[in-house]
Amino acid sequence: MTRTFNWRIVFRTMGVLTLLEATFMLIPTFAAWWYKEPDLGAWIASGVVTWLSCWWMIFAGRHAEKRVGEREGYVIVATVWIVYSLFGMLPFWLSGALPNITDAWYETMAGFTTTGSTVFTDVAAQSHSILLWRAFMQWLGGLGIIVLSVAILPMFGLGGMQLYSAEVTGVSYEKLSPRIADTAKHMWLTYIGLTVAEGVLLWLFGMGKFDAVCHSMSTISTGGFATHNDSVIGFGPAIQWTIMIFMLLSGINFTQLIYAFRGKPQRLMQDEETRWYVGACIVAGLALTIGLLVHYKMLSGIRLGFFTAIATITSTGFVASDYMVWPPILWMIVFFLMFTGGASGSTSGGMKWVRLGIFAKSALAEIKRRIHPNAVIPVRFNGHTLHEQTTSNVMAFMFFYVLIIVLASLCFCACGIGFDESLGIAVSMIGNVGVSIGQWGSSGCYAALPAVAKWTATLVMLIGRLEIFTVLLLFSRSLWKK
Repeated sequence: MTRTFNWRIVFRTMGVLTLLEATFMLIPTFAAWWYKEPDLGAWIASGVVTWLSCWWMIFAGRHAEKRVGEREGYVIVATVWIVYSLFGMLPFWLSGALPNITDAWYETMAGFTTTGSTVFTDVAAQSHSILLWRAFMQWLGGLGIIVLSVAILPMFGLGGMQLYSAEVTGVSYEKLSPRIADTAKHMWLTYIGLTVAEGVLLWLFGMGKFDAVCHSMSTISTGGFATHNDSVIGFGPAIQWTIMIFMLLSGINFTQLIYAFRGKPQRLMQDEETRWYVGACIVAGLALTIGLLVHYKMLSGIRLGFFTAIATITSTGFVASDYMVWPPILWMIVFFLMFTGGASGSTSGGMKWVRLGIFAKSALAEIKRRIHPNAVIPVRFNGHTLHEQTTSNVMAFMFFYVLIIVLASLCFCACGIGFDESLGIAVSMIGNVGVSIGQWGSSGCYAALPAVAKWTATLVMLIGRLEIFTVLLLFSRSLWKK
């Protein structure tokens, strides 16, 4: 029997989530007042509009049945990023920093999805409040707006299990405690702790306080928005090594990190996906390092090689060197790393290493079955035999991942962009990487993209951030008939 869709709970939940955004808007508003910047009025207006809208949604959802089902969960998770971006773009638009709505929308979606690509041609010329909001957008979108909200929703009488299930990425998820709200709280405490720790270290190593705050939020969220036009190229080796370490940590499953911080590092070392992920960072870093040492014969190649590998694999997109001036074989390695991503349950984008590992093992198992057709050869991951449904899920995900890249590339080509650059942009957007190859390359600035291409790119960013199925399920008739 078809259950009536609970629209009231959707409005109420969206209102509560938007209330969080309105509250966080107070921080850049205070920064605009503190630095006596001319965009203070735009921030006040943006805050008022967001504040009134969230209370209207809460009012529209009054007397709602306190039930968030599977359908409602998927709708909320898919919609919240659009709603957040609609209100999040107001400061850019009203302040005149990005007077074009297309550009304002692009910048905001790139922030909340932690893609980190920008349309600002001169980032350093922006006000403190704008730069701080760019960092906050990534920080909120990094671990997931929903994961933060799940820790708060119970105070409003709303459940969060369906939202958490729809939001947490990867093949499966793991709860740290029986109550899902406690799991979300543990994740966000770890998230905040890593952000503060990196910010303090960056400041101690010579980065200005404001820059340290912005870059720590961009690193832990694996977003990549910087406060300077050359990303982090202008900072010293100590700062780049610090960012590199925290990018590496942010690409690990946060559940595994929490166990390690609780004195159970063996859980982290025994996790097969973590080993795949860290191993990929080491191998790719060594490959780029060897190439740079052979070509440029300078020791800084070690730092630049590993920084670029980790920044790309984790989809952070920070740049310590313009890799497009490197030999083509090296920037092609960077391009293929854009497909990978970090671990599931981390803040990174991409396919994730649990899927890549299962895909590789399934392929090897199929070869063995061809050789030994009567043998039973199961696919194992983390010591457990995988159900056929799990491997089918992985294959389906990778099929749709590649299909979306093909369709997006065709759209970009139709906009007059070259094939190689169209492919690079598509891979970068769905992986939430930010940087690409060709004209846009390591700059991560997409101001020159045609308007249609920008709107297409934001859609691909959203699909990539929501791990594809969350969006596709909304168009499934069976979901609505359930």
